[in-house]
Amino acid sequence: MGEDQVERHAVVTGGAGFLGSHLVDRLLAEGWRVTVLDNLITGRMENLAAWDGSPLLRFVRQDVTEFLHIPGEVDAVLHFASPASPEDYRALPIQTLKVGSLGTHKALGLAREKGALFMLASTSEVYGDPLVHPQPETYWGNVNPIGERGVYDEAKRFAEALTLAYHRTHGVATRIARIFNTYGPRMRPDDGRAIPTFVGQALRGEPLTIHGDGSQTRSFGYVDDIVDGLHRLLLSDCDTPVNIGNPDECTVRELAEQVIAACGSDSTIRFVPAPPDDPARRRPDITLARTRLGWEPSVALAEGLARTVAWSRTC
Repeated sequence: MGEDQVERHAVVTGGAGFLGSHLVDRLLAEGWRVTVLDNLITGRMENLAAWDGSPLLRFVRQDVTEFLHIPGEVDAVLHFASPASPEDYRALPIQTLKVGSLGTHKALGLAREKGALFMLASTSEVYGDPLVHPQPETYWGNVNPIGERGVYDEAKRFAEALTLAYHRTHGVATRIARIFNTYGPRMRPDDGRAIPTFVGQALRGEPLTIHGDGSQTRSFGYVDDIVDGLHRLLLSDCDTPVNIGNPDECTVRELAEQVIAACGSDSTIRFVPAPPDDPARRRPDITLARTRLGWEPSVALAEGLARTVAWSRTC
């Protein structure tokens, strides 16, 4: 699939969500025609508002665990539908499992029918609470399959297995992105993930609530960087999982302090008990993305937080 192909058509499940909508922006800007499938459980139509009236964008409100029918030719099916924050998948455990299993099956079936490329939005959560650090794609993970987080972790692990089964059995061209913590404009204030929670608390002058002692680490990628990595992966020939994330690691306490500074806030920090199975460390090994995609992130955390805070002030 070359970049000079005329009027390529992509189907993006979950395209009204935070990350999905930014990817839709990129595809439309590149001249793709895009059909978005989303049931709006966690997605929002306002995320697509910039393209209202565009002949390149078609929105279909649909649960992707049900039969998918798209008329005409399709060049790529990008499966981004899923609750994606601990708050969401704890509240929607069955829906999370269904979209990772049945939804992936339906999306793969559509790709097979159309002879289209299939991209899966997987996650660093497949590594669980990792015993290997940083995490390369060859690491099999350390996941509690029956914990509260397991509904998301195991849904994505199953989705990866099913994707590669379709690749090996039916010859479907596949791309699997293991996406690490992503942040930026359009994250819901009640998303439950660290950055939108901290930013909202800091802008209101409330204490920032850290789960645990704050020594746990994460690696935060600004959404523009992550979308660029996804776009490069889409156009690559990598048919097995690739980590897409920022390898710059920081503690959650350091993150909270940076958010307070970015907001110019007088907020303090309050510690609360950690949830079960909260990973102690998380950092991607992006050697494969660097060598195969020529990609690495360029937006530093301080700059990304400044952009995110500026957007949050307008909401």
